[in-house]
Amino acid sequence: MTTEEALKKYNKIAVIGYSTDPRRPAGRIAKYMADNGYTVYGVNPKLEGECVEGIDCYKSIKDIPDEIEIVNFFRHSDAIPGHVDEVLELENRPKVIWTQLGVFSDEARKMAEENGMEYIENKCIYVEHSKMN
Repeated sequence: MTTEEALKKYNKIAVIGYSTDPRRPAGRIAKYMADNGYTVYGVNPKLEGECVEGIDCYKSIKDIPDEIEIVNFFRHSDAIPGHVDEVLELENRPKVIWTQLGVFSDEARKMAEENGMEYIENKCIYVEHSKMN
């Protein structure tokens, strides 16, 4: 599945590593996606229960009361397998695991693909979406 196909087909995104720090791209990119018609949820234990610029924040992806289609990771590469483990515990698993630029994990890729999820790696969801317009 191409990035364009994923972005056209799915519109519910969980941003793991969501941040309100203006120096970090996770918040800006999440807001951009929300402003462009996607339903976006922030995942960051420090922001649990907050609504930041219209984005509801949760401690864990397991706490989001909606079925997520894309999980977008803004975390260090070594943290991704643990997060994918958590995703695999969901009753309704996302369709796409997406890691941002510079985030790589062969282990997470294998876990996702073995469980029927698409794996998009080392791509900025903002850049890929902006190419479509």
